[in-house]
Amino acid sequence: MRRTTGPEIERLIQVLAKLPGLGPRSARRAALHLIKNREKLLIPLTTAMEEARDKVTVCSECGNVDTSDPCTLCHDPRRDRSVICVVEEVGDLWALERAGAWSGLYHVLGGTLSAVEGIRPEDLSIARLVERAGHEGVKEVVLAVNATVEGQTTAHYIIDRLKDLNIATSRLAHGVPVGGELDYLDEGTLTQAMRARRPF
Repeated sequence: MRRTTGPEIERLIQVLAKLPGLGPRSARRAALHLIKNREKLLIPLTTAMEEARDKVTVCSECGNVDTSDPCTLCHDPRRDRSVICVVEEVGDLWALERAGAWSGLYHVLGGTLSAVEGIRPEDLSIARLVERAGHEGVKEVVLAVNATVEGQTTAHYIIDRLKDLNIATSRLAHGVPVGGELDYLDEGTLTQAMRARRPF
């Protein structure tokens, strides 16, 4: 294929194509849009990325990403320190925060156990979770992992690791979402919803 741009633009396209949700064609369109809007988009984006590179760090307490360590959430005195919500990735933490669904602390595992991908307990932040959960004052650990085979395997492993700490463990409810129509739900969701039914 004949190259239509210089190597710098091709490199920009190649880097953008590595982002989730962007393939080669979308990356090409995004690169062109950035270049056409250099003053409004490209220059501010470059500055923001340089600042992120220099200032963003991983919180040594919970695994969140922020510009301070401990992160803003761990440092917030208004948060309930007796409960820890365990999530797979930082994006899950952000989703819960956007929803305003949680006022306690968080713990980011950094993934899930997976024999296929060779991800073992020591590859995740499970030991740190057990250490945090063992601190005086922690009463409950909520497992907010995805309802996948890997997520559930990880949840069972964590429950086993926490069983000697004499604290409550719970998980998110699974089933029919608010506003969901039965006809559009998959069989696994329907089965779980039926099993987890409760009195009206």
